[in-house]
Amino acid sequence: MSSTLSAFSDTPMATVNTELILLAAFRRDSHHDKVYLAGREYVGEGGQASVLPLIWKIKQQIGTDPTLHPEYPSPLGLQEFSRRATELALGRDSSALVENRVVGVQTVGTAGAVRLGAELLKRCCCTSSSWNGPVLLSSPCDESLPGIFEAAGIRDVQHYRYWDGEHRGVSMEKMLEDLEKAPEQSVVVLYAAGHYPTGADLSQEEWKGVIDVLVRRRLLPFFLLPAQGLCSGDVELDSWALRYCVSLGLELLCAQSFSHGFGLYGERVGHLLCILKENSNLLAVQSQAEKIIQTLWSRPPVESARVVTTVLSNPAHLVEWQEGLKGTVERCMLMRERLREKLRLLGSPGSWEHLIKLGGLFCCIGLTAQQVEFLLKRRHVYVLPGGCLNVSAINSRNLDYVTESIHLALTSQP
Repeated sequence: MSSTLSAFSDTPMATVNTELILLAAFRRDSHHDKVYLAGREYVGEGGQASVLPLIWKIKQQIGTDPTLHPEYPSPLGLQEFSRRATELALGRDSSALVENRVVGVQTVGTAGAVRLGAELLKRCCCTSSSWNGPVLLSSPCDESLPGIFEAAGIRDVQHYRYWDGEHRGVSMEKMLEDLEKAPEQSVVVLYAAGHYPTGADLSQEEWKGVIDVLVRRRLLPFFLLPAQGLCSGDVELDSWALRYCVSLGLELLCAQSFSHGFGLYGERVGHLLCILKENSNLLAVQSQAEKIIQTLWSRPPVESARVVTTVLSNPAHLVEWQEGLKGTVERCMLMRERLREKLRLLGSPGSWEHLIKLGGLFCCIGLTAQQVEFLLKRRHVYVLPGGCLNVSAINSRNLDYVTESIHLALTSQP
């Protein structure tokens, strides 16, 4: 007779991510004017996630290539992919590459890169397994980030102030104040470009001020590079902060994503970079990464990594890809300009110049919780807390409705 007791009978409900809650509500919503602005994918004018024609073509070529055999890759991933991904982030002439101080590892998406980085920090940071943080995240940030670090055993996860809702921009004074107060050897997670969910990035001069604090306070930067090339349209400009740190000889980590830039949504291709101070530590760190990977995902998927490698290793493909990125950035900027102009014509309170000062897929309108609730319940417009939204999901068909909805939220709700 089987036992009537269940091992899972006392399992508590987990906290559900805001994005998942909004997406589920949107799918249940039957309103004909509903608009979903809370997604992460680049959405084309047609209202669907969009992929560059070049990527489709390369996928077809890989799928029919008789020389490619199904076999497991190394736990560290495809070597050529890692080399190309590293060069994209750092530049081919990077001093860290020349001096062989870079460990590059293919991961299962950006979350996998962050998790692997967190595990390495827990095992190796300060050469002491007793290190337990703190890790400092921006406020706001991706909701999944605290849980990723905590899952790696890093319990001390804190936040530094980043977004100024009143002035709709980065609060540099408060950010620097919080970093100055951070304990030495803290890990600071920073978006090199494409801050999520606000879309607000630092200027080069602001970066220099932040990095000066990192150096003086002996803080370790952990960069996130989720959409290189999709913020400014220039892959080098989007990785400027990362490259500047490397030029100063800083040790750092960087989690790269190839979902946005290559339209590889759902295919989980990411990369972790570890820039070391000394080449003598490279093999030890690499061995630790390989050991950790075998307990996480064993080996990464290869097809999407082959797509990225093919683009980055072929000069003609590289040019076509970069031109495609520029087209995407230009469309997003056009939607920003049209959104700003329509809000201005409606007489919506506040200044909207920040919309065109930012780049990339995301921006933050700056709304109260009541105004966000109004958009959801009364207008069926789905945005993230604070009014953060995906600009690419606005198109010529829904622009007027979205703008009118934001105006009504601002003028009818506190």
